[in-house]
Amino acid sequence: MRHLLIALQFLTILPVPSPKRCEADDLGRSTAWFPLAGLIIGSLLWLADQALTVIFPRHLTDALLVALLALLTGALHLDGLADVCDGLAARGDKQHFLAVMKDSRVGAVGVVGVVVGLLLKYAALLAVPIYLKGPALLLFPALARFGQVTLLTGSRSARSDGLGTLVLSGMQPLQFFLAAACIFPMAWFGLRIAGLVALSAVFSWALLVRSWFTRRLNGITGDIVGFASEAAEIIALLCVTATTILMMR
Repeated sequence: MRHLLIALQFLTILPVPSPKRCEADDLGRSTAWFPLAGLIIGSLLWLADQALTVIFPRHLTDALLVALLALLTGALHLDGLADVCDGLAARGDKQHFLAVMKDSRVGAVGVVGVVVGLLLKYAALLAVPIYLKGPALLLFPALARFGQVTLLTGSRSARSDGLGTLVLSGMQPLQFFLAAACIFPMAWFGLRIAGLVALSAVFSWALLVRSWFTRRLNGITGDIVGFASEAAEIIALLCVTATTILMMR
């Protein structure tokens, strides 16, 4: 329970109680609970959807849900998306890439990246068949948080400081296996085949991001985890819709 509270404190702005005891490697150990924290986020989205649907049409409800997700997470991962987009647009070596990402100012490419990301997430959510919307809302944040765990597992930090370094310092393979044991039943019981397809896609995406940035920067950062998580949410929603359409043909 202590590590779940730490995961919720790290991934959300929810007013959860602070653990009475906190050790240096607790943040890394808390990654085992990331999928469950994602499920809690998804549950709040589902509850909000139940309330908003009574008042608003679907397109407005889904836009409000995307905004709520950004609010619940404190826009933490959107910040990573903006920083990585700015870094990708910058020309130069590893140090220049890292310096651009660390800069608190957001460049034009970062703004475009966030806008495009939010639009894609909104469109992907709107495209989910209505009878699958509830399970999709519950599951897609959990899938993206499992993607974070996959990306972090076996990675090294591109910097000597920062949140990424702090998380990696406490991670062991056990955290990945516990997270996997949590997300597989969620994916299967939540969306059956579509859930497993989405899980496979998110897992593959995380491995691809880890491989590319390890070659480019000799490691990963917290911003890269945020960037990958934002994209993973979109990928998960797209996979649910695509799989459902293909199975109906």
